[in-house]
Amino acid sequence: MTGVDPGALDDQQLMKELETIHRTRHDTLLHGSNDALRTHNDRMARLEGEYLRRHPRRRIAAGRTREGARERGPAGE
Repeated sequence: MTGVDPGALDDQQLMKELETIHRTRHDTLLHGSNDALRTHNDRMARLEGEYLRRHPRRRIAAGRTREGARERGPAGE
């Protein structure tokens, strides 16, 4: 396991870790080794899983649902 166990982080630390991992995602995908990408995927999944565990009733934006996407129509329009 890489990094601190997400369950041991307080809310502020968890958000900082999530912000950092999302910010570095693109570079890791484009330029990281396969091992680095696997490690990044695992860490991101564990951090996001912990966030979802703590916030099961988080606000969902209507436009981020399948129905909301249908209302927007096909991309590029």
